[in-house]
Amino acid sequence: MAVAALLRASRSVPIVFVAVVDPVGSGFVANLARPGGNATGFTNSEYGLSGKWLELLKEISPAIRRAGVLRDTASPREIGMLATLQSAAPSFGVELGTIGMRDAGEIEHETIAFARAPNGGLIVLGSALANTHRDLIILLTDQHRLPAVYPDRIFVANGGLISYGPDRTDQFRRAASYVDRILRGERPGDLPVQAPTKYELVVNIKTAKTQGLAIPPAVLARADDVIE
Repeated sequence: MAVAALLRASRSVPIVFVAVVDPVGSGFVANLARPGGNATGFTNSEYGLSGKWLELLKEISPAIRRAGVLRDTASPREIGMLATLQSAAPSFGVELGTIGMRDAGEIEHETIAFARAPNGGLIVLGSALANTHRDLIILLTDQHRLPAVYPDRIFVANGGLISYGPDRTDQFRRAASYVDRILRGERPGDLPVQAPTKYELVVNIKTAKTQGLAIPPAVLARADDVIE
């Protein structure tokens, strides 16, 4: 990760990061309220967000009884998100399973195996691997008519069904204000790490039609962007 490399290079030059999942767990800051070092910035999600993805998956496809979670098994930061999903799954009447993303072969093999049973849908956790294999994941969900919820609008812009996550453009705007404050003399260690304040829901209607899904009007009314 770029932030880790920057911190290895310097513990004195101010660093403002954006879209970091777990800055405390990653060792970038001492705590969120008072980072204490030369880095501060903005997280791109909270562990509780993953519960929203499960809720949204059930809302767009009430028949779903199984949810496959595509995750990077080598990423410690995704453990918290998975734990939240495991806690929430019983209340939605959903059986949870995981699908690894070590390489394209694993994604294809495990997704096809998951799709053999009915009433399934997917939740894709945000990671570098998910972005790397984005086109394959979207292709598999279309081929097997698997409703899928993604963490970022870039997936939906590339043909994914629906996404819910922080507005990254807003985070960069807010980061600019931190850079300005640091240039005016404030210390990064005194500026609290901030969570997202603006989220966006994006729906791809064309993909929904391809998969034979009718997106509920209530979801469309909440959407920040609808791709047709």
